[in-house]
Amino acid sequence: MSRLHQSRIADFQEVLGEPTVALTKLRDLCFSGIPFDGGLRCLCWKILLNYLPLEKSLWSSLLKKQRDLYSQFLKEMIIQPGIAKANLGVSREDVTLEDHPLNPNPDSRWNTYFKDNEVLLQIDKDVRRLYPDMAFFQRPTDYPCLLILDPQNEFETLRKRVEQTTLKSQTVARNRSGVTNVSSPLKTTPNSLSEYEVLPNGCEAHWEVVERILFIYAKLNPGIAYVQGMNEIVGPLYYTFATDPNSEWKEHAEADTFFCFTNLMAEIRDNFIKSLDDSQCGITYKMEKVYSTLKEKDVELYLKLQEQNIKPQFFAFRWLTLLLSQEFLLPDVIRIWDSLFADDKRFDFLLLVCCAMLTLIRDQLLEGDFTLNMRLLQDYPISDVHLILKKAKELQDSK
Repeated sequence: MSRLHQSRIADFQEVLGEPTVALTKLRDLCFSGIPFDGGLRCLCWKILLNYLPLEKSLWSSLLKKQRDLYSQFLKEMIIQPGIAKANLGVSREDVTLEDHPLNPNPDSRWNTYFKDNEVLLQIDKDVRRLYPDMAFFQRPTDYPCLLILDPQNEFETLRKRVEQTTLKSQTVARNRSGVTNVSSPLKTTPNSLSEYEVLPNGCEAHWEVVERILFIYAKLNPGIAYVQGMNEIVGPLYYTFATDPNSEWKEHAEADTFFCFTNLMAEIRDNFIKSLDDSQCGITYKMEKVYSTLKEKDVELYLKLQEQNIKPQFFAFRWLTLLLSQEFLLPDVIRIWDSLFADDKRFDFLLLVCCAMLTLIRDQLLEGDFTLNMRLLQDYPISDVHLILKKAKELQDSK
């Protein structure tokens, strides 16, 4: 370990060692990257995402309260519906209309169960392919949810629920145009079959934990529920907390991720709400802001992209909505997020990062035609995130 690295760790420990954390000092340190050592990043992110208060004396009681609350969510939204389903099975002869699966009442619990299944299937599809180049999300967690995987009770896990919903005699899929496609699950490809290879009883993969977090979030936030792409936001958070070198924190990665994800989504949820796209808080406004900022910083490049009719929607939608999580390898995404979370105007800084990404490839963009430039923007060629962050900081300081 270099002397400089040791010095940075000491600086973090000093700030975090105070009875009340000095947020401005912490932000300044985190902006330049947070060391992984000793669980520093996990702790700093929890403070920067407003999960932990600045007064250290409150941490212990708050964490207990929030983790207990999350356990309550699991009982109410995963365990209880499974028990109710088992108790209200259609094989019972005394089943009433109220608890019958075909009850048309939109408030019936069966109707709610089936609607939840639609959301769950979309979540399941997305989390199974989370960071496919990494083995991490397919590996078993060291801390499976014992509340649900209780050997004394055969509670229905989300995994079982998905399998029971998917592996019926027919799979019904509805596309956006409203056409219903009925296909037999027997006509599956080897790849789709492998999606259902599962770990032994009592074990669960990391992607299953992520699935549970997203399902609980969708249940608690019915206005937005689940939108594709949220899996890419929760993934880096969970990975960071689930690889914490401090086992005491690592054990509670699921609950802590849930609350940090909820806080982060409170700041960016408008990006995921289609009806707000064209409002001042929507994604279209933010994409246009990337171009207006570029016009200020590099008018020649701005005019070139305008001339080629390359709209920010073609590339910046993904950059902004997913906080660049699809453009770089996971360790680099995490490093970018150190700076994003540390900046008090974090999403203004994200616009500057996007501008920096454009100006760093300006020569190629100025020389390229529409096709070549679209390829550059949709498969960004620079992998050195430190260079990008340095350029973004220069743009920020030049205001």
